[in-house]
Amino acid sequence: MSEQIFTYGAPGLKFGFGASLEIGHDLAQLGARRVLLITDPGVAATGHPARIAEVVRAAGIEVEVFDRARVEPTDGSLDEAVAFGRETGPYDAYLAVGGGSAIDTAKAVNLLGTNDGELLDYINAPVGRARAPRNPLKPLVAVPTTTGTGSESTTICVLDVVALQVKTGISHPRLRPTLAVVDPELTLTQPAMVTAASGMDILCHAVESYTARWFGDFPAKQAAERVPYCGANPIADMWAERSMSLLAASFREAVRDGGSRDARHQMALAATFAGMGFGNAGVHIPHACAYPIAGRVRDYRPPQYPDAEPMVPHGIAVSLTAPEAFRYTFDAAPERHLRAARLLAPEADAADGPDLLPTVLAALMRDIGLPNGLGAVGYGERDVDDLVTGALHQQRLLATAPREVDAEALSGVFRGSMEHW
Repeated sequence: MSEQIFTYGAPGLKFGFGASLEIGHDLAQLGARRVLLITDPGVAATGHPARIAEVVRAAGIEVEVFDRARVEPTDGSLDEAVAFGRETGPYDAYLAVGGGSAIDTAKAVNLLGTNDGELLDYINAPVGRARAPRNPLKPLVAVPTTTGTGSESTTICVLDVVALQVKTGISHPRLRPTLAVVDPELTLTQPAMVTAASGMDILCHAVESYTARWFGDFPAKQAAERVPYCGANPIADMWAERSMSLLAASFREAVRDGGSRDARHQMALAATFAGMGFGNAGVHIPHACAYPIAGRVRDYRPPQYPDAEPMVPHGIAVSLTAPEAFRYTFDAAPERHLRAARLLAPEADAADGPDLLPTVLAALMRDIGLPNGLGAVGYGERDVDDLVTGALHQQRLLATAPREVDAEALSGVFRGSMEHW
């Protein structure tokens, strides 16, 4: 019997210029008296977290600050944040100000501030023990300062397990933030390359969820077997289509002119809509491939990012295999791939077919200055087998792909992604 039920979940949402000035009131409504604010050094340097902390204090709420969240969190950086939270707690609520890295760090601190055990107990199998939290989590207010990750909407905390050179995650409905406060004002300081990378994350969230396996094509599940990623469905489709239309109108402008309030507003909306879509439908091959691309990096240092150590930012890692991945999945749902391409590039003059969406994506990536394929971030033919092995660990994501994905298919995706133009 096929599945007849899909699920949908989302945080509360407050959106608009100036929304971050109301966070003290919002936390008070959640009953908070003592809050841990989590951010990273780069975001802290913008002054946004300090201003928000003062807004919260003005509401009579005590605020402790942890400003050492790592861009692209590791098991070690999360352990440090969790230890800080446990030592300085307890807290009534948590407040994350930053990109997906800060928000994911806050999710881990909240999880292990309200439940016993260690990080590995909760990390997804086969890397971790995939234990579910026994206790409810405290309220988490997520305030994104980048437009892309969607972490403010999702039930996922992503991290690198350094010893295994693998990117994985923790997934449970209780990790979803209580409230997302999306203030486009906070994104005006986002550098062009960060805008480009995080914008490609928005795009991949939207297109992957839109082309994901249809929820009714899965075998029927019992209630206890349901997972947050249930496959493409009518509600997620609506958010994904709107997100792609907004990206078509604003993405290139936001990269070219970071001070454009209109473009920043539209990108923030696109990120929010995409998060509401993929946070329920799921993502598939590009995200599964992104984990080993980020986890096995050797010496690539992206411009306008902290340069203390090599990294492939998540939005770049996701985008590098996207054209080839969607070429592979085209036959599973041609009409959806063509619709996505036309939403993203209404004026594209390429003919309909399996090459249309990859062509649209490659042109966009070139225009916004992203690396030209895996070769540009240090990978070559010799790395394909390792990358395939890493991607195969991401069965939670690959299960949502509209076509069967095995080692041979992934090998073709990686090999075809060494250069795009």
